[in-house]
Amino acid sequence: MHIIRGEADIQEGLEALVELDPRLRPIASEAGPLPLRLVEPGFAGLAHVVVSQSVSRASAEAIWKRIGASGEPLTAAAYAAFHSQAWREFGLSRGKAETLSRVALAVIDGSLDLQALGQETPESAMARLTALKGIGPWTAEVYLMFCVGHADVFPSGDVALQAAVGAAFGMEKRPQAKDLAREAAIWSPWRSVAARLFWALYAVQTRRDILPIG
Repeated sequence: MHIIRGEADIQEGLEALVELDPRLRPIASEAGPLPLRLVEPGFAGLAHVVVSQSVSRASAEAIWKRIGASGEPLTAAAYAAFHSQAWREFGLSRGKAETLSRVALAVIDGSLDLQALGQETPESAMARLTALKGIGPWTAEVYLMFCVGHADVFPSGDVALQAAVGAAFGMEKRPQAKDLAREAAIWSPWRSVAARLFWALYAVQTRRDILPIG
């Protein structure tokens, strides 16, 4: 099991990928340098991913700035200590606020160890995260990729990845999540690097940085 900790791991993964699937060579040339964007695992990392769900980058960053306005680290205990209506002031939806509260309580009572997920297989870590109401596959996958560093995760439900893969391989229409997951199987055990590759390609082609972690 590979854990991505730096640029050298990204390069190792990319070199392995173009051997596994030669179709990726011209894509890698067009995409340019691949983003690392690792952040520390823990409550703040997962909270940032939750905040980023289904909103624009600008909206997510504005909400995140309000949550962190105190300047203190955003721990599970700190979030749990916010007053009951703080989520309205932050600009969070009720659903996201409830999800963050559930995550915070799980971390506090010890039923969820966000740092320890790097010691589990991606499948086991995914199951542990998605067992919490409000944490869906995309959120869990992005956390495991960009906070924990799991190298073999591919968020096949991500619309930008679907669009990028569909365009790169000349598909008549954007592949659905199950079809993209099947396509991505060939890129194991480096699917997280493959996802970075196609996000980078999408950014080059659209001139938009839509990577989930800023």
